[in-house]
Amino acid sequence: MPRKIDIDKSALIIGIDGKRAVLNNTGLGNYSRYYLNIMSMAYPSTSFRLYTPRRRENDRLTPLLDRPNIKVYDPGIRFAPMRAWWRTVDMPIQLARDGISLYHGLSNELPLTIKGVCPSVVTVHDVIYRRCPADYSAIDRQLYDFKYGRSARIATRVVAISECTKRDIINDYDIDPDKIDVIYQGVDPIFSLDIDTAKKADVRKRYGLPERFILAVGTVQPRKNQLLAVRALEHLPKAVKLVIVGNMAGKYGDMVRREIERRGLSDRVLHPKVEFTDLPAVYACADLSSYTSRYEGFGLPVVESITAGTPVIACSGSCLEEAGGDGALYVNPDDVEAYVEAARHLLDDRIFYDKTVRQGQRHVRRFSADAFAKSTMATYRKAIISMI
Repeated sequence: MPRKIDIDKSALIIGIDGKRAVLNNTGLGNYSRYYLNIMSMAYPSTSFRLYTPRRRENDRLTPLLDRPNIKVYDPGIRFAPMRAWWRTVDMPIQLARDGISLYHGLSNELPLTIKGVCPSVVTVHDVIYRRCPADYSAIDRQLYDFKYGRSARIATRVVAISECTKRDIINDYDIDPDKIDVIYQGVDPIFSLDIDTAKKADVRKRYGLPERFILAVGTVQPRKNQLLAVRALEHLPKAVKLVIVGNMAGKYGDMVRREIERRGLSDRVLHPKVEFTDLPAVYACADLSSYTSRYEGFGLPVVESITAGTPVIACSGSCLEEAGGDGALYVNPDDVEAYVEAARHLLDDRIFYDKTVRQGQRHVRRFSADAFAKSTMATYRKAIISMI
């Protein structure tokens, strides 16, 4: 039986799936560290305990661990398969020992044995493995379908990161809509800081950024569809270049390189490795951003770009309209002509450009840290109260 809690009188102890925060420096890792940063500041009397199968030095996580209400636990298991077993099956034994008030799986899954131990919340980011099956092996698709679907069903509450994701998990896993709360992620606070001329000049010099460029942030893979921007670049003024920031590996990365060479664009496409702390300034230097993904659960780079003051060309068909609002122009993911037209509109019409920036920055105010923290705690209250 879960421990009974008077939520209005007790200091909460929130157990957190810490694997991604500790081990990952992209996507789900950034989300987990954002969660920790915002929630630990907003609720200093609440304890947050990260449960990770193993530890590793992580420069982005280390500053957060200095906070008195954040602690990390790992089981000290050396054999990798047993670490996976612990995270999936045995972890709730430790949660019970630690008197956890509630457990939150931040990356789509819960321990399979969590039910009956404590209230639980799972954040579901997307069902990309169903929408873009070619990006995953058959075994991975089956594993994700089982783990993530079961987690959504056994969770006390489910957090969806967008209305699009909520619709998908209702339709795909038959989850009760009343059990799902949509909570938008805000951007890291560094994207809201003022970026002066000196900082822009510094990143231009260090990364060799051109005077005019389109910025595409994200891992280069079929779903992200960077080929659309490459093919459109050929039809844009030669002074405009394309800067791709993200890992470019595998067959799709090779395909993008071949397309760049085939179209004679090698001198117009750059692929620098950018430090996360410099990313806001790189966005601010760009004329516009390109986020042409065929499917996303939310599309955080769209919000990052708009927050930094740079409008976006994004693709229709998933959730990117939720992320960008009127701060982006939307095209079909296979329509090169529409992309070129959108890019020319932003590059050539300063009045339209400035209007798009203003509208976008009004839109992204809804993705605030304060709204994220309050909504998340409200979900915790609902989950705990439902178990009393």
